[in-house]
Amino acid sequence: MKPFDEYVKLETRRQFFRKSAAGIGGAALGSLLGQEKLMAAGGGNAGFTQHHTPRAKRAIYLFMSGAPSQIDLWDHKPKMKEWFDKDLPDEIRDGQRLTTMTSKQARFPIAPSVYNFEKHGQCGTEVSELLPHTAKMVDDIAVVRSMWTEAINHDPAITYIQTGNQIPGHPSLGAWLSYGLGSHNENLPSFVVLNSTWSARRDAQALYQRLWGAGFLPSKHQGVALRSQGDPVLYLSDPKGVSRDVRRTMLDGLNQLNEKHYEEVGDPETHARIAQYEMAFRMQASVPDLTDLSDEPDHILEMYGPDVKTPGTFAYNCLLARRMAERGVRFSQIFHRGWDQHGNLTGDLPLQCGDIDQPSWALVQDLKMRGMLDDTLVVWGGEFGRTIYCQGRLSETNYGRDHHPRCFSVWMAGAGVKGGTVYGETDDFCYNIVDKPVHIRDLNATLLHLLGINHERLSVKHQGLDVRLTGVEKAHILHDLLA
Repeated sequence: MKPFDEYVKLETRRQFFRKSAAGIGGAALGSLLGQEKLMAAGGGNAGFTQHHTPRAKRAIYLFMSGAPSQIDLWDHKPKMKEWFDKDLPDEIRDGQRLTTMTSKQARFPIAPSVYNFEKHGQCGTEVSELLPHTAKMVDDIAVVRSMWTEAINHDPAITYIQTGNQIPGHPSLGAWLSYGLGSHNENLPSFVVLNSTWSARRDAQALYQRLWGAGFLPSKHQGVALRSQGDPVLYLSDPKGVSRDVRRTMLDGLNQLNEKHYEEVGDPETHARIAQYEMAFRMQASVPDLTDLSDEPDHILEMYGPDVKTPGTFAYNCLLARRMAERGVRFSQIFHRGWDQHGNLTGDLPLQCGDIDQPSWALVQDLKMRGMLDDTLVVWGGEFGRTIYCQGRLSETNYGRDHHPRCFSVWMAGAGVKGGTVYGETDDFCYNIVDKPVHIRDLNATLLHLLGINHERLSVKHQGLDVRLTGVEKAHILHDLLA
């Protein structure tokens, strides 16, 4: 037998096993997720059903990249006023891991928050003066003060909370949702990402595309990032001289070539490319309509604040997220950078809060007025917290805070979340959790639960393992936070 004939024979056999495995895997996943009925909660395109009746049809995640200081925003520690510039007790620190940015400090002086806290709403939740608009809606939100993670540096911590693993290469939360639930709208992606401008210092932690990537899932499930300048999506516009009809003819020809290639090779990514080309063609009409705010009434624009008409601002992106929710986008995520206040916290933190406070409130109220908050989940938070002790120079009016993974705060609203709730408690130093610890696995398991997914049953085979967003360790659903 000639070498080329032997190669063809081997290649054909590999193709057979590849196609067979793909077919068996698809059938197994379909069985795993249930095929008794097609998604009672909104008809996605994946052909799977949720494991239980969902409370949320869609989710919007407001991610504060850099780790906002829970001590200055959500977790009031008035006793620390008496501890100003005193050393953090060794028994509180208890040998816990520190970053290299403060581990060599001679002292760990306590830096009490300079900001006032007041109780708000019928529930009486305490909120910092830096968040006056968010404070008005505490009866709509549940604040979790006892979040924690093992990761102590930004990139592994963001990768961990976004993908369930500190090592890059795993699917993001949005990709899992797209894979498991599909989309409500065939003209827009099921997972959209918006990156916002910010007002504090210019140097901020980088955000990598893998944070909204599909990992080892089919690439069509990765997040589509909308840009604030030029075309909202790269190469969305047709080149000059190419009409809509010509574009359609070109795609039809390209799809025929891709189908022929798939028949020969059997690579499932070929079908993913076909689907992406077709989605891009439909998005040429749907995205301009999405980003055209001319139909928004003045009172809605005013509610989001003065920056709402400036593309790329957090306010603009929050309004786009509401418009995407209306149009059936399953999961949208807004990133806001610049929360890494190792120094000059009292200079930078108010600027950051000024960016996000009113738009976050407006988003929740806008959804509520439209009757959409009942089935839209909104989440706000970062990757970890900040230390009670000061990094660098300490004064009565300014200080910095290092990374602190042992406790931080997030909030959730809508879609079955019990508003007016405060969950978990930290010690007087906001250094350790003393009641109801919530790991980031628990948060992700709860988000999936609200969307009708059993986190233990949504998994894929990868490198011989059943891989899932919440990993192999036990994750707990926060039933006390659910109405």
